[in-house]
Amino acid sequence: MECEWKPDEQGLQQILQLLKESQSPDTSTQRSVQQRLEQLNQYPDFNNYLIFVLTKLKSEDEPTRSLSGLILKNNVKAHYQNFPNGVSDFIKSECLQNIGDSSPLIRATVGILITTIASKGELQNWPELLPKLCLLLDSEDYNTCEGAFGALQKICEDSAEILDSDMLDRPLNIMIPKFLQFFKHSSPKIRSHAIACVNQFIISRTQALMLHIDPFIENLFALATDDEPEVRKNVCRALVMLLEVRLDRLLPHMHNIIEYMLQRTQDHDENVALEACEFWLTLAEQPVCKEVLCGHLSQLTPVLVNGMKYSEIDIILLKGDIEEDEAIPDNEQDIRPRFHRSRTVAQQHEGDGIEDEEDEDDELDDDDTISDWNLRKCSAAALDVLANVFREDLLMHILPLLKELLFHPEWVVKESGILVLGAIAEGCMQGMIPYLPELIPHLIQCLSDTKALVRSITCWTLSRYAHWVVSQPPDVYLKPLMTELLKRILDSNKRVQEAACSAFATLEEEACTELVPYLAFILDTLVFAFSKYQHKNLLILYDAIGTLADSVGHHLNKPEYIQMLMPPLIQKWNQLKDEDKDLFPLLECLSSVATALQSGFLPYCEPVYQRCVNLVQKTLAQSMLHQSQPEQYEAPDKDFMIVALDLLSGLAEGLGGTIEQLVARSNILTLMYQCMQDKMPEVRQSSFALLGDLTKACFQHVKPCIADFMPILGTNLNPELISVCNNATWAIGEISIQMAITIGRLGYVCPQEVAPMLQQFIRPWCTCLRNIRDNEEKDSAFRGICTMISVNPGGVVQDFIFFCDAVASWVNPKDDLRDMFYKILHGFKNQVGDDNWRRFADQFPMPLKERLATFYGV
Repeated sequence: MECEWKPDEQGLQQILQLLKESQSPDTSTQRSVQQRLEQLNQYPDFNNYLIFVLTKLKSEDEPTRSLSGLILKNNVKAHYQNFPNGVSDFIKSECLQNIGDSSPLIRATVGILITTIASKGELQNWPELLPKLCLLLDSEDYNTCEGAFGALQKICEDSAEILDSDMLDRPLNIMIPKFLQFFKHSSPKIRSHAIACVNQFIISRTQALMLHIDPFIENLFALATDDEPEVRKNVCRALVMLLEVRLDRLLPHMHNIIEYMLQRTQDHDENVALEACEFWLTLAEQPVCKEVLCGHLSQLTPVLVNGMKYSEIDIILLKGDIEEDEAIPDNEQDIRPRFHRSRTVAQQHEGDGIEDEEDEDDELDDDDTISDWNLRKCSAAALDVLANVFREDLLMHILPLLKELLFHPEWVVKESGILVLGAIAEGCMQGMIPYLPELIPHLIQCLSDTKALVRSITCWTLSRYAHWVVSQPPDVYLKPLMTELLKRILDSNKRVQEAACSAFATLEEEACTELVPYLAFILDTLVFAFSKYQHKNLLILYDAIGTLADSVGHHLNKPEYIQMLMPPLIQKWNQLKDEDKDLFPLLECLSSVATALQSGFLPYCEPVYQRCVNLVQKTLAQSMLHQSQPEQYEAPDKDFMIVALDLLSGLAEGLGGTIEQLVARSNILTLMYQCMQDKMPEVRQSSFALLGDLTKACFQHVKPCIADFMPILGTNLNPELISVCNNATWAIGEISIQMAITIGRLGYVCPQEVAPMLQQFIRPWCTCLRNIRDNEEKDSAFRGICTMISVNPGGVVQDFIFFCDAVASWVNPKDDLRDMFYKILHGFKNQVGDDNWRRFADQFPMPLKERLATFYGV
């Protein structure tokens, strides 16, 4: 550098003034500071002033100096490529000279600045950085060593991949052995940094670390009982990760590691205990879990159970002492975004219902508003997975503890017992059955406990035993459980409302039509909750109503039920704007309701149909604008379109043929054509579901577009996107069935014209129609095919086995249709003769052979 840069005194004062003002709490001051910072960014040496204040201006107070560095960090993030060379060189050299500043705050700020520059130039443009930082680790001066380590830890966190690439000549080969030396350093802060640096390279199985894996593990063991909680926490974290990637290296020491982790899970520092508790969760996923852990279950069980109690701080954060809060409006920040599950068409096979992958409702979500993951949740999750590994073997250790907990006078202890009971429900179900006749009534009593946190956890635990409750005579458990849960849905505490609503949705899924006798009573409660709930729980209420509709189906279609349910739903529907994300859960709910109510939904369908079409149209238009002028128009939220397509599917499924006039009067097929080609897989997935449903409901409107639709469906048969592929396959199937039915009917009306082509289509026709259930459409199509066969028997000869298979797919055809089948089968048999027929019939799969013999005597 030519000569040292010096600040202009007046400029310096101006910037200091600005830094002082930016610490003011007043928002209008804040705003003017932001504007002035933007203006100052026009000056090339503005950033020199900022680094000068951070590193050289020792007369200023630390918060002001640190703030100067953080503003510089933001500038680096936003504009680094426009910095003149002199400026970036000056900043780099100042950083390296001041990494050992005597103030911890300034050291940390310099470290953040170094990391941000490194991530901008991706380390290649600053080749001296890593060697220099590694050199500074050996400094006699503690501050320098600690500052350099702080920066290195941030670099290892941010740039782990690049550090292990050829771009940089593999610096880790030097860095990792170097870090290992510092595990034995006298300062706890340095020891902690050293482990944290190495820990960044475990999960990716970085080669440089794998070469030193044994000394690494030895060093970890040496630090096992370190006095510093931060060190113990990093040791636990390392062991948890090693369990996933290098179990082979831990196995010889497994007994001692487990003993150690048992100690750490009870560490008086909650952060250490939480890291250690993760060990049990990870171990449960390993095949060796059972053999290495079985001898320790008697020690581990009480430790996990003990960790499931609310800590005092939890209770304060959860406002556990506030019993009635239903009138307090929700804090909008607490409402998590929900994800819409796009409609997946499950293939329905003979006689079995729809299977849906249910994988998300059952998590331990009893207290999700506070810091998402804590010792209580981790212990409960660990107990849950271990119950699934050990089953009854775990129960013998849990039962004696449960007796004490469940009837304990202190509510916090009793509450943890109820959580334990819920956590083991899945894994220990068989072993729990003898105790449930006594436990379930006790839990139902706990639903009216004076403490809201006890009431809410009881809702969750009972939902985990819903399957058993439903398998018993309804008057014994189901009825009292339902009665009490419905009271809790109207609880004066919002957390209890939420837990009760979720638990009730689970009960609905298990009970299905068992709920039909109580529908009036259930709807009474759910509708009353509408007037009572704040924002967040309203969204859960929609789910409970949608699940009810899915569970009882057409039993909901009674004038008195419709009269209760529809007005509040439609009122919400009218209140919500097209941009409001609350439409998602409401549209999903209406989709289930429309499917269940069928013709009962008719009075409401027109405005709902119109709005869905509008939502699709709006979203597509916004998307086109964004594509053509991205800087002027932002991308739309496509969930609006996805949810609308799914509700249209629900309408088509529920209303069947009566949706025909609505389709005729709208441009939905044009819109679908665009949706089917959308970049986003979920949009395509939902549009294919709708195509299939419209094909079933009003094929006459789909038919003219088939030539356009089929090629698109074909390109989406890619099994990598399983749901898209599934729905595309299903839509092709539905279209083929309709085409086949059309051909069959044509043949019925004018066999002379169609029969000559029989040979061209008989095989795909049979494979299509064997897959649908007995119904009128299938009946008319088969009459047509039989008529054509009698006109042109030769057309079916080569594919006769397919015809036999299609005939066998009928469960009970009408008598005159059965006669037609009988005549064709016996005619064929007589024509070829007994020997040939026997040879032919030997190719049949066994079930087909048996059915034809039983029903048609061939």
